[in-house]
Amino acid sequence: MGLHAALAVHPDSGMGAAARIAGTVAHRLRRHVDRLDLLAANTVEHYRALLAESRAAGLDVLVVVGGDGAAHQAVQFCAGTDIALGVVPAGTGNDLARALGMPADPLTAVDAVVAGLRQGRTHRIDLGRAGDTWFSTVLCAGFDAAVNERANRWRYPRGPRRYDLAILAELASFRSREVCIRTEAGVHELRATLVAVGNTAWYGGGVPICPDARPDDGVFDVTVVGQATRRELIRMLPSLRSGRHLDHPAVTTLRAREVSLSGIGWPAYADGEPLGTLPVSVNCVPRALAVLG
Repeated sequence: MGLHAALAVHPDSGMGAAARIAGTVAHRLRRHVDRLDLLAANTVEHYRALLAESRAAGLDVLVVVGGDGAAHQAVQFCAGTDIALGVVPAGTGNDLARALGMPADPLTAVDAVVAGLRQGRTHRIDLGRAGDTWFSTVLCAGFDAAVNERANRWRYPRGPRRYDLAILAELASFRSREVCIRTEAGVHELRATLVAVGNTAWYGGGVPICPDARPDDGVFDVTVVGQATRRELIRMLPSLRSGRHLDHPAVTTLRAREVSLSGIGWPAYADGEPLGTLPVSVNCVPRALAVLG
């Protein structure tokens, strides 16, 4: 049996960008696979049903065209299996594609996916797991999760600018809170502004909140911003895009395989998707996902 691939397109990703390039992506993929299933869905339930049909037919590779929300759903499907995932960035944040070293231009990224298919080039990366939910990039709680929640309610502007504006809006109302961070190395209780648990470095459309995180080292990098005033946060914001926020005296970093966060009322997000509120416990699962490239 030859190579069986599926192309998952989320038409709403990137304000329709995914839908606009879907035909071109499919055309390029067809030349290098024996079977290509086209999966287009705007609901998670429909998407999962289509994926289940492809898996039952012997799926080898899933290529997803979309943003981090689309990639997150694909990760839920491919995690813990031998089905390789290819990511074509066509969304707002594209942080998983960035961590995988994919070109920012989606059509150039297709060429990279095709090269991986042609050469049979895959490798495995770690994933985080929170209960039954897998995540590939960053789990965040506190200020950054509140920003994510606000940005998700907006349709405009597109791209990283949306997150920048959501940060400014959230600054007006957010307050630091008591949080307890438990890892295999010990317990940290403090008043904090945010906690980010990074399997990879970036979230929020290219913010390197955990700049040293690597998805193949078997551990999380944890960035903790302690109690900070609104003025201190404003001063810290420019350093986030460069990773220099780690030098701020309010910032602490940890490395851990298992992390439990507890506190009152803090929202939690993983891969930009809501996980509810604290408490939440996560563990790093080495080599849980096969990726093309």
